[in-house]
Amino acid sequence: MHIELIVIGKTDSQEVAALVERYAKRVNRYCRFAVTTLPDVRNTRHLTARQQCTAEGEALLRQFADDDYVVLLDEHGEEMRSVEFAAWLQKRLNSGRKRIVMVIGGPYGFSDAVYARADAQLSLSRMTFSHQIVRAIFAEQIYRAFAILNNEPYHHE
Repeated sequence: MHIELIVIGKTDSQEVAALVERYAKRVNRYCRFAVTTLPDVRNTRHLTARQQCTAEGEALLRQFADDDYVVLLDEHGEEMRSVEFAAWLQKRLNSGRKRIVMVIGGPYGFSDAVYARADAQLSLSRMTFSHQIVRAIFAEQIYRAFAILNNEPYHHE
């Protein structure tokens, strides 16, 4: 099984990048895990939010294989506690799919085409976070899920 986290645009925070890298290394103890950063859309001053979503969506759709299980991190997605997310992830890991692709979009969300392609949508919270900091939070949650699944003492409940 391979899990890939795809994000739009580089982070401008070394601290956030370091946290993502730290949790990526930890997750790699359990399965192949990679973070792919797609470049920001250029010349956005001349684009509407919808046009920017469409351009980002086209770049995202090129990253997906037909048999990928695609999960969007979206404010309207399903919210779960960490233990529930671990069980949800275990089901996906047992599904026989080769790759789970988790996507953090740009500042305006996803295009209709990306929503149509997605297999699931998850929300980390009803609160709004910058799409930069969500990278670190979600990478940590993936690691936490594996720690829960392996009965390791990282998660306390």
